[in-house]
Amino acid sequence: MEYRALRVIISGGGTGGHIFPAVSIARKLKEVNPDTDILFVGAEGKMEMEKVPREGFRIIGLPVVGLQRKISLKNIRNNVTVPFRFAGSISRARRIIRDFKPEIAVGVGGYASAPLLMAATRMKVPALIQEQNGFAGLTNKMLGGKVQKICVAYEGMERFFPADKIVMSGNPIRPEMHPYTAEDRLEGLKYYGFDPAKRHILIVGGSLGSGTLNNAMKAWIGAGCPGGEDTEILWQCGKYYKAGIDSFMEGRELPGVKHSDFIARMDLAYAMADVVVSRSGASSVSEICAAHKAAVFVPSPNVAEDHQTHNAMALVRKDAALLVRDAEASEKLMPTALALAADPAKVQALGSNAAKLALPDAAQTIVDEIYNIVKR
Repeated sequence: MEYRALRVIISGGGTGGHIFPAVSIARKLKEVNPDTDILFVGAEGKMEMEKVPREGFRIIGLPVVGLQRKISLKNIRNNVTVPFRFAGSISRARRIIRDFKPEIAVGVGGYASAPLLMAATRMKVPALIQEQNGFAGLTNKMLGGKVQKICVAYEGMERFFPADKIVMSGNPIRPEMHPYTAEDRLEGLKYYGFDPAKRHILIVGGSLGSGTLNNAMKAWIGAGCPGGEDTEILWQCGKYYKAGIDSFMEGRELPGVKHSDFIARMDLAYAMADVVVSRSGASSVSEICAAHKAAVFVPSPNVAEDHQTHNAMALVRKDAALLVRDAEASEKLMPTALALAADPAKVQALGSNAAKLALPDAAQTIVDEIYNIVKR
């Protein structure tokens, strides 16, 4: 395929789960043709307004805000402004499109992508959307009938989108996430100061999604770490919770448990882990599959349409992961993870089945679809 220089708008955000796929697509577009001109459009005040420029891309913010489901005075005030901000965002999106003159618009979901993609499709700009989750988000469901292609990561998405528009692409993941060798494992264990003769669990819940996982760890440590004699744990507790975890761990220092707010070398963390304990956001699930790891998922209940449960169950149904409900995590999570780590045959089976679901070339597949659309 000939990859000529394009003018591309990429829109979406509001959460990290939408931002990383967007950046991955942008990087791949620049990889196949460095002269491609890319403009991001996000939501004012959201994390994409900081993270996207750090990756070297331009971004313009729209005043759009999302509906808040929890009832509070603050949220009621927010929700009253939603239609007015949305209308203003569509108007601004139309001006952005007229000025930038994109050849294609790419949406990665989240309320931040809705005004731009709605304006683009009304202005006859070809469009593609990428749905990361096993249960389609509201914005993408609204746009599915108006765009040319819909790139998905899970089977059965015909429930939400026209079947003839669906492309099974997978989710773009970090390039450092891949199957790890025995040498990689030893490098990871040495880097984190762990004993190669023991079993190893990685616990990672994201910056704000770690609360339940942290509480499960605290309950287990408070009970004297039952069943953990031959297991070492690398625990990312999240920046928001770090001070509280530091306080809890005072006087409870355990040589086999290492906690930090952020893990910079996540590739080495995955490499050394026998078992990964994680929330089941779309990117996390895709990375675990790409790394061929056995996982215990704890779906967050605080997401729209309970999509993390749908993501996790896509693996559980194929014997590629285990699931512990959020409400049961304090009691069941650590016993489940420790029992899994102590069963090498089960670890191998889950990892092998997860590997079968991996789609590591997602970004390239999406870029090829972009070029196929533009060529028409």
